[in-house]
Amino acid sequence: MKKAPALIILAFVAFVGISSSLFVVNEAEQAIVTQFGKPVGDVKGPGLHVKIPVIQEVKRFEKRIMKWDSDPNQIPTKDKRFIWVDTTARWRIVDPLLFYKTVATEIGAQSRLDDIIDSVVRDAVSGRLLAELVRGSDYQSPRGPGEKEVFEIEGEVVSESELVGREEILDSLLGKARASTPEYGIELIDVQIKRINYVDQVLTRVYERMINERNQVAAEYRSEGEGEKAEILGKMERELKQINSEAYRLALEIRGKADAEAAGIYATAYSRDKEFYSFLRTLESYKKVIGKNGRLVIGTDSPFYKYLQDVK
Repeated sequence: MKKAPALIILAFVAFVGISSSLFVVNEAEQAIVTQFGKPVGDVKGPGLHVKIPVIQEVKRFEKRIMKWDSDPNQIPTKDKRFIWVDTTARWRIVDPLLFYKTVATEIGAQSRLDDIIDSVVRDAVSGRLLAELVRGSDYQSPRGPGEKEVFEIEGEVVSESELVGREEILDSLLGKARASTPEYGIELIDVQIKRINYVDQVLTRVYERMINERNQVAAEYRSEGEGEKAEILGKMERELKQINSEAYRLALEIRGKADAEAAGIYATAYSRDKEFYSFLRTLESYKKVIGKNGRLVIGTDSPFYKYLQDVK
């Protein structure tokens, strides 16, 4: 009976020793074993593993792909355009032992990537035109056939055909940055530029230039509209004059025909009874000449007085 507590204590110590000597690494992790703070081995595969209790410890690291983001940097391009460049990258730990020896933690790795990628991005941006940074390799110019955009840098003319696309710049950038990461046990998978924008001073000038360009386009449209308006009004005025002329001609023809018919009627009436016709015409003349409360002064020998003289 006295041996029972001792056995229990011994079993408990054995259990603690065995449990402290075992550790599990899951599929998303990789680990290294350190002894008194110095790495003595790495564990890349998932599963159950053994270490020496108390004197050995396990350092775990991510096996999955991780993301790196930089703060936006103000960088001048080759054509002296100051822009904000916001960059991102994806990376992973491929050698945990070397990773622990060189940068120790993910925070240390992020800091080292800051130095590597920011330097490479700054060199890439400052050595290229802004047009190259924003255009893809499949960019098609909106200009007509035979018209090419020409860039001038410090008196040197650069043709549009000499420019490279954004994809080529990023591939070159990734290659240069990737060459510096294996020494830290890191694999750099991808580097991308998330956003490019002008700095505030340049952005204001760009907006002003865009407004001026839009105003020029609007002025061209207004000028074309005024020209079409003048053409339409001129055409309308010509058609109106033509209509008026045609109406005036028809009116003259109708009036001429009417006058001819009236003259024919007058001639027929005159040929039937000349004296009666003369009498009617004279009465019409009296009516037109002598108005209401009017007076007519004529000589007694005037032919116009003939029928008044005969009245008794």
